[in-house]
Amino acid sequence: MRGLSSDNPRDTRQENADAAISGQASLSTRPLDATTWQDFACLVERHNGVWGGCWCMAFHPEGVGRSKTAAQNRAEKECRVREGRAHAALVFERDVCVGWCQFGSTEELPRIKHRRAYQNGLTRLPDWRITCFFVDKAYRSRGVAAAALAGALRQIAHLGGGTVESYPEDTSGRTVSSSFLHNGTTALFEAAGFTRTRQIGKNNWVLTRVVRRRNGSR
Repeated sequence: MRGLSSDNPRDTRQENADAAISGQASLSTRPLDATTWQDFACLVERHNGVWGGCWCMAFHPEGVGRSKTAAQNRAEKECRVREGRAHAALVFERDVCVGWCQFGSTEELPRIKHRRAYQNGLTRLPDWRITCFFVDKAYRSRGVAAAALAGALRQIAHLGGGTVESYPEDTSGRTVSSSFLHNGTTALFEAAGFTRTRQIGKNNWVLTRVVRRRNGSR
């Protein structure tokens, strides 16, 4: 429930996890909005539109597909950002955007992988979803994804908090290219205080965490 104020004993562990994963001294996070759009766009353009010109539109209602061009995806993403209908934590190395973590409400991000398995065990929709990470190829394995996740959780707290859900992959005992881990790993989320709720694919899980509303949030 959005706006939840919790006395859960896990809160201290979650706050410690926030501090640990956001401790990269040279990295900072900022919201994706009209003032940071160009930084985000430069990162996407450095990687040829990301995932075949997706522009991080795959999980929005508009989606992507063969009938959509990269230019259309870019225009739709920019429109959403400028209208406040897209959310992400952007990670910066000084003044250069080097990664992001996309999040939003279920209305903003209705499209997810493993949807049939997800809906079979669904009892209640979360307040927020985390659906996508991207890290500049020159900055991988340097804590960018962890910083992005920490930034997204801080933004969610400022936006009222609530139940947050994501669908990462368990890579235990396997070697998986980071370029295929668009939703991150279970280890990344568990380090940030998330717990496994249920399995929805061979290696994918629903992980959940309650984020407390931050004082002064709307």
